[in-house]
Amino acid sequence: MKVQLGAIGAPLLFPHLPTSLLPRLPPSHFLTPISGRNKLFLRAQNLDCESTGQMDLKKEFPELNRDLYSSIEPYCTGFLKVSDLHTIYWEQSGNPNGHPVVFLHGGPGGGTSPNNRRFFDPVFYQIILFDQRGAGKSKPHACLEENTTWDLVGDIEKLREHLKISKWQVFGGSWGSTLALAYSMSHPDKVTGIILRGIFLLRKKEIDWFYEGGAAAIYPDVWEPFRDLIPEEERKCFVEAYHKRLNSDNLETQYAAARAWTKWEMMTAHLLPNEENIKKGDDDDFSLAFARIENHYFINKGFFSSDSFLLDNIEKIKHIKTIIVQGRYDVCCPMMSAWDLHKAWPEAELIVVPGAGHSANEPGIAAELVAANEKLKNTLKGVS
Repeated sequence: MKVQLGAIGAPLLFPHLPTSLLPRLPPSHFLTPISGRNKLFLRAQNLDCESTGQMDLKKEFPELNRDLYSSIEPYCTGFLKVSDLHTIYWEQSGNPNGHPVVFLHGGPGGGTSPNNRRFFDPVFYQIILFDQRGAGKSKPHACLEENTTWDLVGDIEKLREHLKISKWQVFGGSWGSTLALAYSMSHPDKVTGIILRGIFLLRKKEIDWFYEGGAAAIYPDVWEPFRDLIPEEERKCFVEAYHKRLNSDNLETQYAAARAWTKWEMMTAHLLPNEENIKKGDDDDFSLAFARIENHYFINKGFFSSDSFLLDNIEKIKHIKTIIVQGRYDVCCPMMSAWDLHKAWPEAELIVVPGAGHSANEPGIAAELVAANEKLKNTLKGVS
């Protein structure tokens, strides 16, 4: 986590540095990752002075890029028929001969966007994005039939085989972290490394927190429009009440419920309001897929056999190098889930970003996601 000077004084962090130099170290230059062996490491960046202590730090933590890469266009796109009903959109960008990485988008139902390519070094990585069933450019749009976690896990394997990739790195945030875990547990021999963000284990307490009034304590003003669409007599379970409307025979009823559902999430996904993100709630095409598919998965408990399915199966992937990036003030996927995952999987590295919420597009989270990819890149290249 980025350590604020007001919380932990710089003299305590770096006793070897002259006091006169300490004011020149802004808070953004301190990082405390929580390692798999429960040790705390401190790293200093961009200092104007050199010392034995700093040189030791540089040896242990080589300088990593934390800036998003420049925008790029795909060099190849296509559609893959994964069932008699569903066809998914996919694309490749970056280096055709690079190390493959597959990006798993959130929602479910959120789809991919061009900005997703920017987390990866395009010289090193062969970057694969795809829209999950019913989302983005995949067809049929917003379709719930034959749309389960295990259908998506199967689709990822079909895409890997279609692209003739033997193994790849897996990257997923929010629902994408759920799917990344489920896929990796099903096919651990196909995964070279995992990066997770905004951990969502799809347990009842996580659904209840966000959709049954928990997060309303922080966003009461944003919660009220979401709540007020549902009559008082149906407010015992908002997920069920919205399920009824999102599957109504009346398209306008579906759209109204989809807009309310989507706006609730979009308005809480950033620590500070993001107008561009919030506007997605007014896009009926996006909202319908996003809300219908999310609700479908949540009411079906992720299609998992138990509430703790993902935590119960961590043993299958403990050997895979993994980095978890979590916003401290994530309201959509509170840090309790990342912490529970960390406790069950101490071998994975957990990085907590203090000044951030849920979205991968928040500066602090984006920086740590880029850095996480750089770490795995260095491991693959044999650079410590």
